[in-house]
Amino acid sequence: MSEKLSGRDAFNYAFENFTDTVYRVAAHNTATTADAEDISQEVFIKLLEKTRSFKNPEHLKAWLIRVTINLSRSLYRSSKRQTELGADIPAPENEDIKVIDYVRALPEKYRNTIYLHYYEGYSAAEIADILGSKQNTVLSWLKRGRELLKEQIGGFDDE
Repeated sequence: MSEKLSGRDAFNYAFENFTDTVYRVAAHNTATTADAEDISQEVFIKLLEKTRSFKNPEHLKAWLIRVTINLSRSLYRSSKRQTELGADIPAPENEDIKVIDYVRALPEKYRNTIYLHYYEGYSAAEIADILGSKQNTVLSWLKRGRELLKEQIGGFDDE
């Protein structure tokens, strides 16, 4: 599909093709599945309200991801939903923690860059467009994010 998308056509195409992507990005950037569902719904409402057209499906997908990240960030700032664990609540065992949990613990710029590159398959140039940054900045964030992950997870013995 190479034609411009707008209005209901854009909404229908996005809902059929990008619902999972929007939810995954929201889940990656929020604390609960309920928050991710709320963010996903808000993204599609914003799409319905949007009057501009999109150049192509990739432009639409990039817009959806950008809006999802922004809404997730707004939710985090407005609610400050993080709570401290009490001394009587045990922390989870490290062996139960998956790589995605380490990625989610990274600072936002590294977290979103690593997620979009490794989990959604975007190139550094595409991530730069989505996040409104320069490509070299994205490459730096990828490098620093990988370094932080290596420190958290631990390197390999043969390195």
